[in-house]
Amino acid sequence: MTQPATAPTPGRASREAPAAPDTRRRVGILALQGAVREHADAVRALGAEPVLVRLPADLEGLDALILPGGESTTMRRLIDRYGLREPILAMAAGGRPMLGTCAGMILMARRATDGEEPVLPLLDVTVQRNAYGRQLDSHEADLRIPAIGEEPLRGVFIRAPVLAQTGPEVEVLARDDEGRPIAVRQGRVLATAFHPELTDDRRLHRLLLEMIGT
Repeated sequence: MTQPATAPTPGRASREAPAAPDTRRRVGILALQGAVREHADAVRALGAEPVLVRLPADLEGLDALILPGGESTTMRRLIDRYGLREPILAMAAGGRPMLGTCAGMILMARRATDGEEPVLPLLDVTVQRNAYGRQLDSHEADLRIPAIGEEPLRGVFIRAPVLAQTGPEVEVLARDDEGRPIAVRQGRVLATAFHPELTDDRRLHRLLLEMIGT
């Protein structure tokens, strides 16, 4: 004999009830090459969810995107191999904030002093590669970035670029000792010549998160 269905006990959540939605911000990190894990750690430390991006489908549902440091020529080739160029540009056109660090800044520049064609021309800047020399000339410096607070941020420079020129809509957030721009913002796009993910200072990543939905 079939037993009648048991009514749920009042006050007790059903096992079939949908889980509460995850309201954390989802921040993509281009994971083709470069300092991916360090950016993921920084995003996670701020309570957001890092999402590794290798294919166009990985961009769906993201609130922001980070283009990490690494080797810009390799990253350029892989972006095109996996069909990521147009989807990333569409994501930027849709107002999703982006952060490019070191090689990521090179990828975002509209122009380069060596004449190389742009990849993701989101910043009205001219970039100069390896402006501080080769790997052996890597260094650290305390940087003043008023947009994130009065306390200096420790910048880690590894074969870092600088910006030779910036357009009128580009806000310069920081300069090096010679007055060259090393951190900029244009609309919802941030870029740095240095690696903020290699320190415990999360203020630039927090600035990226604060730009979501603004």
